[in-house]
Amino acid sequence: MSEHLRTALALAAAGVPPLPLRAGKVPFGNCRTCAKNACGGRPNMKTPGPCHCPRVCHAWAAATTDPNVLNSPQWATAWRQAVEVGYHPGGAALTVVDLDNAAAVAWARDTLPATRTVPTTRGEHWLYQGAMRSVNAVRPGVDIKSSMAYARWLGPGTGALTALPAVVRALAVKEPTAIRTTPQGITVPARAGGGECRHRTPAYLDRGIAMAEQRITAASSGVHATVYRTFLAVLSTHGRCGCLTDAHTARLFAAAQAKGESPRHCTDAWTNALTTLGL
Repeated sequence: MSEHLRTALALAAAGVPPLPLRAGKVPFGNCRTCAKNACGGRPNMKTPGPCHCPRVCHAWAAATTDPNVLNSPQWATAWRQAVEVGYHPGGAALTVVDLDNAAAVAWARDTLPATRTVPTTRGEHWLYQGAMRSVNAVRPGVDIKSSMAYARWLGPGTGALTALPAVVRALAVKEPTAIRTTPQGITVPARAGGGECRHRTPAYLDRGIAMAEQRITAASSGVHATVYRTFLAVLSTHGRCGCLTDAHTARLFAAAQAKGESPRHCTDAWTNALTTLGL
């Protein structure tokens, strides 16, 4: 038995559906019968199913916790040729925030709740408990891998696994329809607050606001969505403790308006973010 197959069986026993990956970190191609999804696809694919092919077909959909399938003769060749083990995060009720470089890791440490981390070749995987839609390039160097996607198995990682937060879910969605409840004359809505402050120094907040300004300024497309997601990230981290002041909010609004956003849109995006987080 190959080392990769042993790893896969251990993952399957823990409820994590694995699959073999060939050179280039990619799944094995479909067999002739399943080429171009001619078979109709497997359950949960975008195309109708089911497919009963016993081979390693349909990429992430091949992942399984069934040891009989993993040990089957139809999979034997794939395991002999495999160079890595992958897994379907969504199938294990997990979400992987794939941070592809040092800048992305720094952003996550300043923006996202702490959770289990796994080192990668160029960055880190942050794992959260809970599944969601998978989306690539939600921001520079950041992909989300969960449902209908696969990730490389690089070890169990370190740290406690925490629940999937709203700030990560928001990265994968477009800004919702604006809530038109704020009077036109108000430029900066009242800030959130009232919770216990968990920040050790004002520098932590200042660094977060500066990174948020930079994220908005760097947006080359999808400015509306970038502004909303940035507001959501700031409020998710700082919105419950009363640290945010009108001056901080004004800095964010100024960065957005410099990218062409109207004051009304800034107000609506902020209000929507508050509503999403229940603040």
